[in-house]
Amino acid sequence: MLKELLQQATSKNGLARRYAFENTVELTNLIPPTVSYESGGHTLIIGPTAIIESAAAQLSKVTSLTLLSTDGEKGAQDNIYFASAVQVSGFLGTFEVLIENHGVTNNLANAAINSDCFDVVLDLCLNSCMTEEVPVPGYYPVGRGYPKLAEALEEIPTLMGTFDKPKFFRLDTDMCAHSSRGVKGCERCVDACPAGALSSEGNDKIGHRIEINPYLCQGVGTCATSCPTEAIHYALPNPDDTQKFIERTLANYEQEGGVDPIVLICSSRHESYNVMALKALPDNVIPVVVEELPSIGIDTWFAALVNGATQVLFAASRHMPQTIIRVLSNEVAIAQELLDQLGIAKETIDILYLESLREEAPILCTDSFDLSLGDLPGNKRQRLFSALDAMSASRIPVENIVSLPANAPYGNVSCDSQGCTLCMSCVAVCPTRALHTDGNSPSLKFVEQDCVQCGLCEKACPEKVLTLTPRMNWVQEERQSAVVIHQEKAAECIRCQKPFAPQSMIDMLQNKLRNHSHYADEAALNRIAMCEDCRVIDVFDAMAKDPMKQLKY
Repeated sequence: MLKELLQQATSKNGLARRYAFENTVELTNLIPPTVSYESGGHTLIIGPTAIIESAAAQLSKVTSLTLLSTDGEKGAQDNIYFASAVQVSGFLGTFEVLIENHGVTNNLANAAINSDCFDVVLDLCLNSCMTEEVPVPGYYPVGRGYPKLAEALEEIPTLMGTFDKPKFFRLDTDMCAHSSRGVKGCERCVDACPAGALSSEGNDKIGHRIEINPYLCQGVGTCATSCPTEAIHYALPNPDDTQKFIERTLANYEQEGGVDPIVLICSSRHESYNVMALKALPDNVIPVVVEELPSIGIDTWFAALVNGATQVLFAASRHMPQTIIRVLSNEVAIAQELLDQLGIAKETIDILYLESLREEAPILCTDSFDLSLGDLPGNKRQRLFSALDAMSASRIPVENIVSLPANAPYGNVSCDSQGCTLCMSCVAVCPTRALHTDGNSPSLKFVEQDCVQCGLCEKACPEKVLTLTPRMNWVQEERQSAVVIHQEKAAECIRCQKPFAPQSMIDMLQNKLRNHSHYADEAALNRIAMCEDCRVIDVFDAMAKDPMKQLKY
């Protein structure tokens, strides 16, 4: 439908758009990794008796059909079970259903079909048994309104056999800011998943880690949008390919004489809605069809602007799951704040709700930022800052340093010098090396551009002297430079005079251990003020002078 609509345009921009759409290499992976589901067609219907019996009458082509009544009403069929409480977990081919009656819990599949699980679940309860906003494969929460019963009844009989689904995401644990050394930090991806596919596993002793269940993952993309380090990124296709695709599309549009191109990010799952939106918009609006709206991040939005687009819009619906709307809205809000700081209209990056097209015309921008940067190098943050620096060179920011919303993954870390002992706990947990030391002097250094505001350093600091401040520093040199945020005189070894540690740390250790029984000997306390080599030498010298001291070591 979309291609046919674009072919109907006869204006100069319309013809350029058609050329760009048809002559830019399609945005797909040729052989994506997949996961497989096995389903035998054993189906369970849950809900009030009268409703589930009516639905069952329309499902005659499944391997087996089990009915579970939640209202206790007797029915006309023999295969009806009853429960006062129901728990459903799993996905296509693996649904475990636990039912409770009179305080006793049983596995329904064991009793009904002599199996551990059901393959498909049709849930007609008003309050779904599974609460994920994006249902797992094989689960149809018709009772809450989506999908429609007719759609579910048509699809369920086809769910028998082996089914492959792409693995939509890649996870690089080395880049993840979720946890380090038992300290928890960023949880943006977990909070952003509407399908319940992401979780934080582990504990403080063995450490925490992010896990993605590929069978639950529906490829929504909110985790990739939320991730500040690109530890999680969309793999169907990857971010670099998406950015290059949009750049080539804009170049082809301009090559054919098109002007003021507006990029409209569309979901491939909702082609009819995309067509409806384009019919209400001018011919300079170019659709870029992706798997899901949040599958491309803020770096790609700004890359589009610096490569010719006058505006980036998202063809969204207010009926999308609330988590998707929340995550996309939060990220767009941060982008709009950055635009506003440059004196650029906030609508330059915006969400276009299709429902609003019936009520009012959207605000369309014609201000071009074409800086012809081409492919932006580096990771997600580097690409974003390359685009922002290019824009700020021609658009002077309102102020050099401006506050950002509390959830923004950009900002500063400051240190209360009076309390810092330079223990380097913050350096040990920093996932991006925004906080680091040069190893030559007792100092703590910070690179603002690399800070993702994950909070690991703040939580790991035993003295609680670090403070995070979300902000944008538009001075590129300041933002990219390693700045000393705390430094002090080095303690010199009292034996060889070699600098070896922060003086405050030595003082702190001596004060804390002065009354300890192991340090009652003044010589032992003095060794704290020695370097590693001299400490060993001093111990052996003491034993040589008094061999009986060996018993103390």
